[in-house]
Amino acid sequence: MTTDGSEISLADFRGSKLVLYFYPMDFTPGCTAQACSLRDHNAAIQAKGAKILGVSTQDAASHERFSSAHRLNFPLLADPDRKVARAYGAIGGGGIFGLAQAMMGLADRVTFIIDEQGRIAAVIDSPSVMNHADEVLARLSG
Repeated sequence: MTTDGSEISLADFRGSKLVLYFYPMDFTPGCTAQACSLRDHNAAIQAKGAKILGVSTQDAASHERFSSAHRLNFPLLADPDRKVARAYGAIGGGGIFGLAQAMMGLADRVTFIIDEQGRIAAVIDSPSVMNHADEVLARLSG
């Protein structure tokens, strides 16, 4: 379920590019910086024909507070059962930090650029939280 209360699927974005970004946790400094970077550049991302969808394992209520507090202009998807994160391999990433995150049920920080046909066109494995929108825009242009 998203912050606006709707159920969505990847098929809902067919015909548009999708910036599907996974992040560990609402209200943490890095996740806040990343979301705000995307918020501040959403118009430029939309001009490239893309929509943004953020995903983490917190519940919808947490996402609603986070989205409201930071005036996010794109939906966040609540994935408390971790089905979406598992489907994209975005949980339990490498190294001891990834293992600790997985044990706590937190998603990895990774972004998928999905093309108009629903195929993964690019992956940003280690996004820069402060400049994430610039990274996304570079992938959308290329």
